[in-house]
Parts: sequence; structure tokens; C-alpha cells
Amino acid sequence: MNKADMVEGVSKLTGSRVEAQRIVDYLFQAMRETLRKGEKVVVQGFGSFHVVMRKPKKGRNIKTGQEVLIPARQAIKFRKGKDFL
Repeated sequence: MNKADMVEGVSKLTGSRVEAQRIVDYLFQAMRETLRKGEKVVVQGFGSFHVVMRKPKKGRNIKTGQEVLIPARQAIKFRKGKDFL
């Protein structure tokens, strides 16, 4: 399922594809903003998304074989809900 499929599903409920597009866009924008603040997004019965900090690690440049340091970075982690499957 992709974003267009989601819009199609929501449009069946709203009766308007334009309104469905706005709803889906708003949902993802709200989730993005919440995660950027470092807060958790919980969808009851589905799961939760939260930001984790990845540690810096050593990597290797494939072309030269030179060792490089991959800096610490933020990542999003998903934890499925109890009723997910």
C-alpha cells in the first residue's frame, strides 16, 4: 500500500478525493512534526513510532577501502501494537 492507495481508501469514506488527499497529507505532516520534536506517535491497535539515536560507528569506503566514521544520527523506530497481526 502506498500513499495513493491510502487516499483512495479515505476518499471512499469522505466521498471527495480532494478532501481525502488533505486528510492523508495532514496526518503525515502531523506525525512528521511530532517526531521532529522527539515525541512519540501512538496509533492505538496499530503501533507506535519514536525517535532513537543511533551511535556513531566505523564504516568502510567501498572504493578505497579506507575506514570512515559514520556520525551519530536520529532514526525512527516502529514498534507494533499488541493487536497488529
